Amino acid sequence: MSLSPPNESGLSSVEAARRLAEDGPNALPGDGGRSWLHIVRETVRDPMFSLLLAAVGLYLLLGELQESLSLAVMVCVVIGLTLYQEGKTERAIQALRDLSSPRARVIRDGQAQTLAGRELVRGDLLLLAEGDRVAADAELLSAGELQVDESLLTGESVPVSKSAGGVSALHAGTLVVDGQGLARVTATGPRSQMGQIGHALQTVQAEESPLRRQTRTLVHRLAWLGLGVSVLLVVIQGLMRDDWLQALLAGIALAISMLPEEFTVVLTVLPALGAWRLSHQQVLTRRIAAIETLGATSVLCVDKTGTLTQNRMRVASLSAGGAELTLDGTPRSDLPEDFHTLVEYAILASRVDPYDPMEQAFHALGQQFLAQTEHLHARWSLVHEYALTPELRAMAHVWKGDAQDSHVVAAKGSPEAIVDLCHLDASRRGEVAAAVDAMAARGLRVLGVARARHPGPPWPAGEHDFNFEFIGLLGLADPLREEIPQAVRECREAGIRVVMITGDYPVTARAIARQAGLDAQEVLSGDEMERLPDAELQQRLRTASICARITPAQKLRIVQALQATGAVVAMTGDGVNDAPALKAAHVGVAMGARGTDVAREAAAIVLVDDNFASIVRAVRQGRRIYTNLRKSMSYIMAVHVPIAGMALLPLLLGWPIVLFPMHIALLELAIDPACAMVFENEPADDDVMRQPPRDPAAPLFAGGTLVQAVLQGLGVLVAVLGVYLWGTQQLDEAQARSLAFSTLVLGNLALIVSNRAGPRGLLASLWVPNGMLWGVMVFTLGLLALALYLPPLTGVLHMTPLSAGQLGIALAGAGGCLLWFEALRVLARRRVFRRV
Repeated sequence: MSLSPPNESGLSSVEAARRLAEDGPNALPGDGGRSWLHIVRETVRDPMFSLLLAAVGLYLLLGELQESLSLAVMVCVVIGLTLYQEGKTERAIQALRDLSSPRARVIRDGQAQTLAGRELVRGDLLLLAEGDRVAADAELLSAGELQVDESLLTGESVPVSKSAGGVSALHAGTLVVDGQGLARVTATGPRSQMGQIGHALQTVQAEESPLRRQTRTLVHRLAWLGLGVSVLLVVIQGLMRDDWLQALLAGIALAISMLPEEFTVVLTVLPALGAWRLSHQQVLTRRIAAIETLGATSVLCVDKTGTLTQNRMRVASLSAGGAELTLDGTPRSDLPEDFHTLVEYAILASRVDPYDPMEQAFHALGQQFLAQTEHLHARWSLVHEYALTPELRAMAHVWKGDAQDSHVVAAKGSPEAIVDLCHLDASRRGEVAAAVDAMAARGLRVLGVARARHPGPPWPAGEHDFNFEFIGLLGLADPLREEIPQAVRECREAGIRVVMITGDYPVTARAIARQAGLDAQEVLSGDEMERLPDAELQQRLRTASICARITPAQKLRIVQALQATGAVVAMTGDGVNDAPALKAAHVGVAMGARGTDVAREAAAIVLVDDNFASIVRAVRQGRRIYTNLRKSMSYIMAVHVPIAGMALLPLLLGWPIVLFPMHIALLELAIDPACAMVFENEPADDDVMRQPPRDPAAPLFAGGTLVQAVLQGLGVLVAVLGVYLWGTQQLDEAQARSLAFSTLVLGNLALIVSNRAGPRGLLASLWVPNGMLWGVMVFTLGLLALALYLPPLTGVLHMTPLSAGQLGIALAGAGGCLLWFEALRVLARRRVFRRV
């Protein structure tokens, strides 16, 4: 039964492209993300840039025009680097936003196709089904029991029935809750009713994760500490030396050195680019904060059909009249007559133009063996339907056939439901149960089929009022995806428990679980679940890895029970009824290929290929991103210690100023790309999927991590101070400053190399490919060479060129830092810092 009216072929691709260029994309106002001007304004308002600009003004007041202009140029370069990183991040977020925009199924060039909602144009023929979000304003052309939830626009939660002849207007943003329909698009984007109201729906939401909250607290504390110390320094220096402008300059330098503004950069760049990388691996991140949680997942609840299996159904076994026929996929010329009726009624109990792979398999079997028989009924008309419900796992279709005095009723569903409809006696029930178990033990999904006759309307309220006759059973094979056993094994090594959830018969579920490598000892059924109180369900779910005969509504209770045991839960789903469970889970994972718009909107992650192995890849990526965030933030914390120390200690000890704002701005040119680009590009550690899931409530900088980072920074500070003190004894002030600055830059590179090493160790990490690392190192050494040997710049920085021997001393200082870092790594492996 097609909903397309005759001769409706839709727009041509050429005409659609013309209208898209004319009207623009089907997007609401405000969907375009941040503009370059917006990014520039945000960047300039950053406290660090405000301090640098204040330093530029102070140099002008001091009459040092060259220093002022040089610092202004450095500020512009730092802003340029920041804009590059922000622009790259924004492009990644925009790409995710485009990918995650609602899908629309349309008829173009005479063919049904799925495209991004943004590409919809006036005149497109829009195919609608249960669970779809209406992508544009449209006029309904034909409908089958279509009901639409318009509460987004009207506030009324009761669905509205739509018909082609009556209420035919559909509006963008509303939700199809039942039935199907065909509509012609009348308005898109800002011209739709939603667009005129001015709602800007952002599908990639900027929500604050626990990690962001922790980091914001840390940054605020450090910022207030830096401000307090800087103000105190200005007052002391101003009173002691009576040179308030120089005191302000020194205070600004200290404030800049203590402000870890890079934290906010890496918290934006690393997750956003990680999500962009995942999109190329068939995993779409709708909420970037979910990446962080995904890496902490301890339980993966996954659907069987289509996620663990290929969702390519094939009828593999038929049972009717006490006989069984196995179809092993090899060609055969005919189907025994005993099974014709079984296939005939299985098709009659299915949709005429099915989307469901099971129903497609029934139709394919009928076309293969019954095409030349009287068992296919193209001229019959469907007059009434009984949908599958949680109370009765069966559906029935009433057909008007050739006989004038009666209608044919065909039913299919779970064997238990069909046996119940047919009111079989105990002996016959036992025979059917034995046949079901035999099929299910081979991993087949088993359905029962029944038939009845009815004189005509009025139709009974439920299927139980028909006098059904049992016909037989069909067993469907859905092969396991090849990569599933390896993915399950990887989850086990990572300390992640996989719980398979299915509506299948328990014996079928156990057989598939064994093939996948899951623990198949304990099966929790939906009927048993209904009888268990919450406390007992929580205990059962600590050990049960298979949940069979589960309804979508029961998924929410499974999620809540697992969460009550302290688990971090990721849940997969595809239907309208899965949305509450997807929303409640720590990470909701929707199916991209077969999932509804409602499921995708409720989820944080969308699997483009519906493949369980893609979830495992996403978990690996989530762990990689968290590890790299930790490495990057440890580096940021460590590198600010020697910078702040060299800005503060010389002043407190009465020495000449070592670091001016210009030196710190020059250091920022190396620090910014290092903390974002180098660590973002770092591959996952070898053991990232052999570690247990982390506690999501544990702070990023727990005591041990913070202590190790500070000790790293103190090691660099000691090296720089030592070299500087030697320089003050042997060299003049400018050379001592050059030597100290060179040691600080080289110590910074040592920090980058050491922090990226992780459990691999320093030497092994050098062979791990990371093009950004070598690019940043060459760039940093180039900056150092310019600062030391480019005459105009050396004058502005109050430095002089160093000889080869003096550079050797700076290298020796950096080498000493590396030895110190390795000693700290040994202590960290022995968990010394965790006891601090």
